[in-house]
Amino acid sequence: MADLLYWLDLTGVAVFAVSGALTASRKQMDIIGFILIATVTGIGGGTLRDLLLDRGPVYWVAQPEYLWTCAAIAIAVYFTAHKVESRFRLLVWADAMGLALFTVIGAGVATALGAPPLVAILMGVMSASFGGMVRDVLCAEIPLILRREIYITAAAAGAAIYVLVDRVAEAPVAATASGFAAAFAIRAVAILKGWSLPTYHPPGRDYPDRTPGT
Repeated sequence: MADLLYWLDLTGVAVFAVSGALTASRKQMDIIGFILIATVTGIGGGTLRDLLLDRGPVYWVAQPEYLWTCAAIAIAVYFTAHKVESRFRLLVWADAMGLALFTVIGAGVATALGAPPLVAILMGVMSASFGGMVRDVLCAEIPLILRREIYITAAAAGAAIYVLVDRVAEAPVAATASGFAAAFAIRAVAILKGWSLPTYHPPGRDYPDRTPGT
């Protein structure tokens, strides 16, 4: 299981690094900006996960290959991003893949450390969303988790399925596959169909910030 989590973690970092570098390309940053945004996006979720779970040294401190992976991807995207017809669309799909990967990684690490089910689900959600949130804040974009899109819901569903399958079947590989599939499928359908959860509307009135004085 440790080997599976390592390779999933490295893959998740790489995919999120791609989304970070693509965001940097849309903001027309220099190569250092690419590396910075790709790195914080790639390692952000895992860093928060390790700190909250008190795993000891954060994973990339002891394993610098994660940092080298982010830097290499950033440089590659810097020289090739202009060849992509729709960078935003690729960014959204790379983010969806990273979301699904970090959902099961966060839930898996928490479960392996003996965390209660609710904590494991929360770790999956936080691991999946934090790197992208930092990326968007640094790039002066509205974070995806604050937009009218199904995002956190996808991560929560994937993490919950991971925890359920792991507890019922005691099969980490099956739990990882099913949790990943659920998170990615929900996010993918939301992207393709433009689905979002209903927002709050006070009965009979508009939001105060839309109608001053009400």
